[in-house]
Amino acid sequence: MSAAAQIKTASRPVLEMRRISKTFGAIRALQDVSLTVHAGELHALMGENGAGKSTLMKVLSGAYKPDPGGEILIDGTPVATGDPVKARAQGIAVIYQELSLAPNLTVAQNIFLGNEPRRFGIIDREQCNRRATEIIARLGVSFSARTSVASLSLGERQLVEIARALSTNARIIVMDEPTTSLTSRETDRLFEVITTLKSQGIAIIYISHRMEEVYQLADRVSVLRDSGYVGTLDRADLNASRLVSMMVGRDLSTFYKKDHRLPEATRGVALSVRGMSDGNLITNCSFELHKGEVLALAGLVGSGRTELARLIFGADRRKAGTLELGGKPITIDSPREALEAGIAYLTEDRKQLGLFPDMSISDNISMGVLAKDATAGGLRNFAAAERRAGKAVSDLSIRTGSVQANTGSLSGGNQQKVLLARLLETEPQVVILDEPTRGVDVGAKSEIYRLIDNLAKKGIAILMISSELPEVIGIADRVLVMRDGTIAGEVTASDGEPLRQEAIMELATGAAQR
Repeated sequence: MSAAAQIKTASRPVLEMRRISKTFGAIRALQDVSLTVHAGELHALMGENGAGKSTLMKVLSGAYKPDPGGEILIDGTPVATGDPVKARAQGIAVIYQELSLAPNLTVAQNIFLGNEPRRFGIIDREQCNRRATEIIARLGVSFSARTSVASLSLGERQLVEIARALSTNARIIVMDEPTTSLTSRETDRLFEVITTLKSQGIAIIYISHRMEEVYQLADRVSVLRDSGYVGTLDRADLNASRLVSMMVGRDLSTFYKKDHRLPEATRGVALSVRGMSDGNLITNCSFELHKGEVLALAGLVGSGRTELARLIFGADRRKAGTLELGGKPITIDSPREALEAGIAYLTEDRKQLGLFPDMSISDNISMGVLAKDATAGGLRNFAAAERRAGKAVSDLSIRTGSVQANTGSLSGGNQQKVLLARLLETEPQVVILDEPTRGVDVGAKSEIYRLIDNLAKKGIAILMISSELPEVIGIADRVLVMRDGTIAGEVTASDGEPLRQEAIMELATGAAQR
């Protein structure tokens, strides 16, 4: 009997959400969705952005009240809905992708923030620290209850959020994309904690776009699509083809897009990098990127992929190295000079370093080419900017009702396409894409793959950094593998055979040298 089957037969579900619907005006965000979760189970919830996952969890947490006809049961008993305080009292906790900690406070103060133990009406600091110590001991962490949160890594802060949930005696914990900003080591630690929580009988609802995590952790997976429930798979029935088909309604064979022709040498070198070093991590990196080619930079976290890209783009100061663009030597000491030369860079951190979420889609797209919209008198031609944005929205299939909508209101995939639209307005010869599909859903990934393929067809040279090996193999023509700040080797397809994950990992880990 599978682990999922054992869970289902062992006890009554700790959580049942029945016939949950939610409308906002004329918009149907959820339609007749049901979900069943058992104690000690990790139940993954998957679907594209906009499928209804977040709305369903907000109904569970009490942030939204469901439409009449739906109900939530805890241990078989109907409970109140639409009240966050009562939801917490019923043992429901949600850990969102954007952490809500106060960095200037200690771990203990964050764990009990708003719910501090008191003595004679005054906050009892000693009891707060003692209880926090007991809670974090359940997680096996290395920091103390008196540690300042500001000194913790992102992975450790994630554990503080879990400890906060445990302080409220949570029996059902929702984790929304918990590994998005974690290193591989922090992710492994989180997974160990999740295993511990499951062994303590806590039910976990896990929202993630990363299939490898779902394969590793999930006992069962439920899929939403277009605001409705598609189905649930047991662990034994999980496979990529079936999951993708359920999430986006099409077969995995159409997921990746690589129709552009691998460039011949006669098509020319777009970018030549020689001896690039930063005097710290990056050492003597050299390679060539051809027109119309998708060249991937792969490697483990900390191998230097982003650092090398930032040196090329002039975002960081190099100690040594030269660049040639189209066979001509160029000097790039700043991002502005890179853009003027014809090199564009898509940052891996679109929220902190790329987007202006409170500005319109039109303004975000035009940000890099404001001079194009200047009139003879030096004023901005807003109509021209709006026409340009409208064409970009159409060309890149950005889902929005208006180019004047705030960019922050878009899904992650559509925000990423807004950034791509901004880059393409600069008419680059070379595009550097750093984790272009990070944090976006499966459907948006497929659309971004098609955009990359279309850019290559137009002769644009693409340098892509990705931590997802299936993605690298699916869309790249060649792979350069970095290790310890240098290029450890190159992986190419041969004799009609595809790129091999094993060859990439051997170079990334140094196994190829042993």
